[in-house]
Order: sequence, then C-alpha cells, then structure tokens
Amino acid sequence: MPFDVRTRSDGDGERLDPAAGRDAIGAALDEGADLVDPVLDHARHPLTVDVDDDTWHLASDGRRVALVDGPAGEGLRLRLTAEQLADLWSDQATPMAWFSSGALRLDGRLEHLLDWWVLLRAAIDRREPHVPGAIDFSGTDLRQSFTLDDSDEDICAFLAEAGFVHVRGVYGEDEMATVSADMDAAAPTYEKGDGRSWWARTNDGVDRLVRMQGADTVCPSIGRLVEDERLARIGAIPRSGHEWGTRTGNRIEALFKPIGVSEGISDVPWHKDCSLGRHSYECCSLTVGISVIGAGETSGQLRVIAGSHRALVWPALLRRDNDLPDLGLPTQTGDVTIHLSCTLHMAQPPVDRERKVLYTGFRLPPLNPEAARAARERLGQVREAASVTVSQPSSPVTRA
Repeated sequence: MPFDVRTRSDGDGERLDPAAGRDAIGAALDEGADLVDPVLDHARHPLTVDVDDDTWHLASDGRRVALVDGPAGEGLRLRLTAEQLADLWSDQATPMAWFSSGALRLDGRLEHLLDWWVLLRAAIDRREPHVPGAIDFSGTDLRQSFTLDDSDEDICAFLAEAGFVHVRGVYGEDEMATVSADMDAAAPTYEKGDGRSWWARTNDGVDRLVRMQGADTVCPSIGRLVEDERLARIGAIPRSGHEWGTRTGNRIEALFKPIGVSEGISDVPWHKDCSLGRHSYECCSLTVGISVIGAGETSGQLRVIAGSHRALVWPALLRRDNDLPDLGLPTQTGDVTIHLSCTLHMAQPPVDRERKVLYTGFRLPPLNPEAARAARERLGQVREAASVTVSQPSSPVTRA
C-alpha cells in the first residue's frame, strides 16, 4: 500500500450548489452501481435529505440505489445547508464532523447515517467498500513488534500491511522519568479554557488536566526529545516525505490519563484521525505515541483495528459485524506506537493505574498549502490534535 493515498487537492474542484450536488450524487450512484452493490444492505433505511427548499431521498429496491424526488415515507431525515452538501460531496466533512460540532440535524440513528456515508463515498470516490473477508492476514503475525535494531524496510512493510506498528525500547526509563517530572512541573502553567489544554472531570468531581498542547515549549526534556534523531528516523520510515512540526504551536502533546473520567474527553473512542473529513486531501499521516509510562489493558493502552486503513468503513465508531482484528497494544516505558491516520483506533480508559503518554505526528506536505489552509479555516475544525474528538452515542449496533 502506498502511504500517500490522496486523490484530491484543495482548489482544484468547484464547490457545487445544491442542485448540482444533488445531480452529481444521483449520477455517481448510477455510475458506481457495481461498487455499491456489495453493501446494498447499508441502504435498508431510506435517507431523506432536505437542502434549503429542496427535498429528495435515497432508497434501495434491492438491486440499486435511486435518488427520488420528495421525502421517503420512513427511515432517516437529514437536514443540510448548501455548504454541508457541498462539503459532503467533496469529502471536506463527514457526519462525524457535524455530530462532534453539534451541527448534525438528523431524525434517526447516527450509525444508519454512517452506513449511507460508506455507500456514498464508494460511489463518489470510486472506492470499494469493505466487505467481510476482503482483507486477509493469514501468514502475518499481528502481535509482532520491532526495535530500532530492525531494518526500516521491515518496519515499513508491517506498517503498510497492518496500519500500525509497535517499536520497543526507543527511549530509556531514565529519559521518560525526566519527561514525567517535567510534565508534572509544567501542569500548573495550564488552566481550563486557555485554548491550549484539554480537561476532564473525574468521579470525585475534580477537574483534571488531561492534555497539554505545545509540550515541547514548557518541558525541557520533551524539547530535547523532539530534536533527537530517533524521532526523525521514525518519521522517515514510510519514505513518503512526511514532515514533522507542521502543527504550528502544537508540535507534540503531553497526555495524562486519569482513572474514572465522568465528563469530558480523555480516552477517545473508536475513530480514524480522518474521521471529520478530508481523507482524500491529507491521508495518510503518521501518529506517534511515546509511552512515558507503560500501559496495558487496565492502564490506558491503545487499541487498533488491523487493516482498517485499507478499508472503506465507518470513519468512527465500530460496527458489530467488524471482521478485522481488534488488537490491544501493551507497551513498556519508552516504547513507541505508530498508526496511520486511516487506522481505526481508540484509547482504553485506565482502571487500576494512571498513565502518561506523548503524542506527535508527521504529515504529508500539502499539495496546495494556501488552499488547504483556507479550507480548514472555513470548516472551523481544529486539526492540530493528534487524535480527533468524537463522542460515543449509545447504540445497540455500535461498540467501544
């Protein structure tokens, strides 16, 4: 798999008005009927779309999906602005972006809308949607880990196959002990609402600092760490021109993982880092986690869905019929995890021991930097965090 899977560049295509967007979706469904056919069961709940004064719906007759004037008599009802329809067509935003920002106006269940999103992306982007059995890991040991004594070629091959990789013993325990102490010393310089930190409330009613942005500017040991050749080597493993430090003012984040979070985001549920949109403009980025304190199943480890970077599936949350391997990545102090921005992953809440971890990332250079910056500013979505913030709705067909 190439690590640069971009198929669009900002500024290349015009933004469609509602009438043109509707026509384009209908045409894409007709032309992409062969791609949509394997996931026609995703269309079992008709989708009515209201845009300004126009109403139309999508429904399947068991053989194809048709775009029909007027509302459906049942199913979902989605109310979009003209901007949202244009963003949906051009992959600038997903339903998860609207859900996360509070802009989603939907009568019906989110997971049913995500089913439609998979179907529409298959037709619009001419991508094959994932079906069970399409990705085969026979002959691959997904529990394999590496050290920096292994070749970059071997690490790269595993990352391309699985969408993640675990590299042991990159940093020493003494280095991480210094980082841990620096994190504690820097924490009082952050406060709730400062625009550079995340906070969560625990079961005892205490507001806890859970994420310090720009950690290299307040923690001397982290500042030294990011200048180290080991991090540069990790970012160069894909040999795709990934660049570090492009997130201005927030090149690396330091996270505290407290026990018993009852309010706010600390442990992010299943998502891809491109779950808010712009997959076809920006993927694949690398997200690098550095274990300041090691983690296991009960102490805040990362979980990944192997192969999900190669699968057109929900951009966040996880269907019960997921057939791809669900793996925990236990780490020791000083270990590093790498995952691609298209890999489904989540952080398990710690229950017996709190954890500290650093997150940073490497991005592909924008194909059109000025247009990309303008697009992100227009969307009003902050993409400087290593992980996106999504909530997990209660649902009988989703799981965390």
